[in-house]
Amino acid sequence: MPKLTLVPNEIEEYARAHTAAPAPLFEELKDITQSRTTSPGMQVGPVEGAFLKMLVSLTSARRVLEIGTFTGYSALMMAEGLPDDGELITCDINPETAEIARAFFARSPQGRKIQLRLGPALETLKTLRGPFDLVFIDADKGNYGAYWDAVVPLVRPGGLLVADNVLWSGRVLSPESESDHAVVAFNAKVVADARVEPVLLTVRDGMMLARKR
Repeated sequence: MPKLTLVPNEIEEYARAHTAAPAPLFEELKDITQSRTTSPGMQVGPVEGAFLKMLVSLTSARRVLEIGTFTGYSALMMAEGLPDDGELITCDINPETAEIARAFFARSPQGRKIQLRLGPALETLKTLRGPFDLVFIDADKGNYGAYWDAVVPLVRPGGLLVADNVLWSGRVLSPESESDHAVVAFNAKVVADARVEPVLLTVRDGMMLARKR
């Protein structure tokens, strides 16, 4: 199925123009991601990045956990929302994109807040201790349900869980592939979980926000 445009490009551009602009380093990271990776569309955009930063600030988060670093855009944006002594742990399995992320973390004043853990995220999660104030899931869709099961216990009461791509270019309405069905199953899992209060937003490719009770 071809990729669906959930938000028209003109509206997306209008939203970007009326959102606080990121630092110049982010534009450079965007360019490097487009030139050196095979799936640059995996990178969050400036609007979603600004939204994540705002969520970190609004929740007064001090500890953030991210599953799916890619080239580091979202980690750097969320780190900007953390206090000076805040901590962000980000997990990824791809050494090539992690190398790009580490290079940009080193160039940012926010980079000292970030720890990148390379390896299968489910294994990394077993080594972490909570509580975390905010968790952002943006990785392989087939494991979304497993990631959820692993991270909910690590989040403090009143903390926030965020999952990206939960509308999956609209394919949640007519799922065909394994990843399509995985996203549908994940959304059903979240809404049935009595431990959280969820809301699914139509931001970019769909963002699930869930406050832990």
